[in-house]
Amino acid sequence: MSVLHQPSMFDEDVTAGPALGDLSTTTRTELSDGAWVDHRPGWLTGSEQVLDTLLRDVPWRAEERQMYDRQVAVPRLLCWYSGAVPFPHPVLDDARTALNAHYRPGPPDRFVTAGLCLYRDGADSVAWHGDRIGRGATQDTMVAILSVGSGRTLALRPRGGGAGPRFHLGHGDLVVMGGSCQRTWEHAVPKTAKPVGPRISIQFRPIGVA
Repeated sequence: MSVLHQPSMFDEDVTAGPALGDLSTTTRTELSDGAWVDHRPGWLTGSEQVLDTLLRDVPWRAEERQMYDRQVAVPRLLCWYSGAVPFPHPVLDDARTALNAHYRPGPPDRFVTAGLCLYRDGADSVAWHGDRIGRGATQDTMVAILSVGSGRTLALRPRGGGAGPRFHLGHGDLVVMGGSCQRTWEHAVPKTAKPVGPRISIQFRPIGVA
């Protein structure tokens, strides 16, 4: 995987092994219609080592999608892990275990899978959407996003438009979207003209939510 990557000065424990912090300091933002977002900056320390491993070892793939009368490239690289095999770095298994222990979801809502997205630079993005394929279309559920690499904006808005919170995520930051968030709100990672390095988001989801 050839992506220009300069180690960050924001990750204070670059010389130590990756480690997860305490989730009790997570801050919750209550949204409308029973939706909420939890935010824990710097949950994963030593995240530069994780970024290096994921850039090198994940079998990244490019995808295309139909837009009107032509196929266009999806502006990011992707990989999906079903949970049946270990994740590409052991700290991701630890993160999934810690999230399930903290949020104590019932069996249908336990975090199992992980979708990885690589934003190579500021031109890579994801448009406004909700994770509404499967149970997320009709039921409350949770999606947890752990970010490593350069900071990028995760923006939220009510479904259909309006104002909402924005989070600058990278360097081991965590957000968890819960309640009705996937049904009643949308989220996006907009493009940026600023010079930024690669960012990888690891999205932990229950089975049947995409």
